[in-house]
Amino acid sequence: MKFDFPNNHNEILSGRLELPVDEPVAYAVFAHCFTCSKDIIAPNTISKELTKKGIAVLRFDFTGLGNSQGDFSNTNFSSNVEDLLSACDELAKVYKEPEILIGHSLGGAAVLKATKSLPSIKAVATIGAPSNVEHVAHLFDNQICEIQKTGEAEVSLGGRNFTIKKQFIDDLKDNSILDHLGSLKKSLLVLHSPLDKTVSIDHAGKIFSAAKHPKSFVTLDNADHLLMNKTDAQYAANVIGSWALRYISSKEIDRPKIEKGIVSVNSRKNAKFTQDIFTKDHHIVADEPLSYKGNNLGMTPYDYLLAGLGACVSMTLKMYADRKSIDLDNVKVELKHRKIHADDCSDCENQTGKVDIIEKKIFLEGNISPEEKQRLFEIAEKCPVNRTLESDIKIESIKGN
Repeated sequence: MKFDFPNNHNEILSGRLELPVDEPVAYAVFAHCFTCSKDIIAPNTISKELTKKGIAVLRFDFTGLGNSQGDFSNTNFSSNVEDLLSACDELAKVYKEPEILIGHSLGGAAVLKATKSLPSIKAVATIGAPSNVEHVAHLFDNQICEIQKTGEAEVSLGGRNFTIKKQFIDDLKDNSILDHLGSLKKSLLVLHSPLDKTVSIDHAGKIFSAAKHPKSFVTLDNADHLLMNKTDAQYAANVIGSWALRYISSKEIDRPKIEKGIVSVNSRKNAKFTQDIFTKDHHIVADEPLSYKGNNLGMTPYDYLLAGLGACVSMTLKMYADRKSIDLDNVKVELKHRKIHADDCSDCENQTGKVDIIEKKIFLEGNISPEEKQRLFEIAEKCPVNRTLESDIKIESIKGN
């Protein structure tokens, strides 16, 4: 879901909050690489993969990059750290304080720098991070003299042109990463590829050596610096997720006490459509797709309506086949809902307004005779949910409070 927020200069930074299906066990913030955006393969894939482990992830564009406001030429490493702190602050205001920071490349250096100002952080993961932020200056070595002489220069990075000012170079010199790592007092995971040609693996060694336990190092064999291969990004996400869950405060879903036979539907805080649905023993999620401004965390209400009918049909057929010793191996029911104008329906009682049509297609597998198959199709119409939907239904609305 969209999650925009202001930086220290009231410029709006573009963010995306990836949410798991269930209530998050923890929140994380992802800082992307130098001159990148939140939507490249690594942050996109890693954030979405971490939701499968119950971790919500906020990824955002630094000032002047991607869809964020501001002038990139006026930014520097220190402003990146400030943007990261603003992201964590906004997340804490709207949802909960983050417990995990993840940084890629220069974003990895930023999370290491920002962590000392974030007491809620319990776990920090870096991917291809430099141990010295001045290392980034090698990307525009040929323009350093011009920058020092004229105060700025236009440099080409990743096929795009950026204006780099002298203040950016000076700020790199003023920021040390390794000095405070010994007193970090956070769990640290360092991920790095031995084939990284942008930030060599010796940087990972320096970060790891400067930090104190608990710390872990994982090599990203065969991966490039940007993790352009989605498989590498997925692997990094799985490692980060499994590792981080050891250090964060895992929280069970707040399940309401439900009596047998009752279905309780609860709207989720700060979500437009997302609903948590509980029965005495189960929990599912309903939502709307992204195209409807939902978060797409679960099936739509009509999907569940069709699912209930399809499940009832399949169960009824399997039960009947077992009772009659029919060799039915498998049942598949495909359903579709649509609305048509009543005057287009030849066998509908009402000829005004619109009529709901549910198309139900049944596939039967097994050593079944034509007579048995015909009988099964007839039985399908007798499933309890099918009968309910075809009967006169009255919904009684009772005020809860």
